[in-house]
Parts: sequence; C-alpha cells; structure tokens
Amino acid sequence: MSVNARYEYKFESRDKVENFHGMQVLYIYWPHHLMFCSPFAVMVSPDMTFGDFLEQILKPAVASHPDSAEADFENAEWKLNDGPFTPDMSATMMGSGIDHKSMLTVTTPGLDGISGSGS
Repeated sequence: MSVNARYEYKFESRDKVENFHGMQVLYIYWPHHLMFCSPFAVMVSPDMTFGDFLEQILKPAVASHPDSAEADFENAEWKLNDGPFTPDMSATMMGSGIDHKSMLTVTTPGLDGISGSGS
C-alpha cells in the first residue's frame, strides 16, 4: 500500500555530521545475536583506527552477550553498508570508508546466539 503525504516536508536535518562535534554516528549489526534486536548506534571519531574501534567500542558494547567471549572480530566476516568489507586494523575509520551513519555488519561464523537460538 502506498502512502501519500498531505503536505511537503521541509526541514533542516538535525543529524548532520556537523552537529556531532567532530564525531560521527556508526550503526553496528551482529546477525544471529538478537539479544541486540537491531543495529545499534555508537559514536566514533573519524580518526580512530579500526583496531581501536574493536577494543574500545565494539567489544565493550557486546560484552554482555555470552558469545562475545568467543567472538573473533578481527577475523570475522564484515560488510560496510551491505557491501563486502575487509578491515585494516591500523587504518582510520575515515580511511576505511566508514563515514557518518555508515552501517557495519559483523558475522561470526560458528556463533549463532545463546545456545544456537539466534538470540
């Protein structure tokens, strides 16, 4: 079913990168781990290396999941905005092509959630 707007929406976006004081929003999705029911948003510096992102942001963010202790994020399967992605641990987020409101999907083969339930 299509939807038609009753009037034209004109507004200035408030989630522009300029409004984040040098930081940027990054969405992260870990399939088969629906304890995190959807991609979650984190703030990252464009100058942060991917390796620092893993250690300082991703690992602490998912630490509450039982699979996190076994997750090998450095050798996981990655996608950036639905395209294939091979992270370089020493490259910056910006240098890796990760910009404001990008989405990283990380798949950890062999880890399928709590007792294989996908959650």
